[in-house]
Amino acid sequence: MLVLRLPADVEQRLNDLAQRTGRTKSYYARKAIVEALEDMEDVFLAAERLRSTKKTYTVEQAFDMLGLNHVDSDAK
Repeated sequence: MLVLRLPADVEQRLNDLAQRTGRTKSYYARKAIVEALEDMEDVFLAAERLRSTKKTYTVEQAFDMLGLNHVDSDAK
């Protein structure tokens, strides 16, 4: 269980949304936390991978290493 205080304007917006949609404030608070948490986890994971990567490659280098044809989108 989590208890938190929201600024009055945010709580009012949450109340308004819940009333207009017939959902609970808890539903929207839970949804917002889950989505924000997923985003924060993605950012953390990306930062971790960037810190741990020893070598980076350009797209062109990756295509060459994989033996794939590279089409330059700027050359059209």
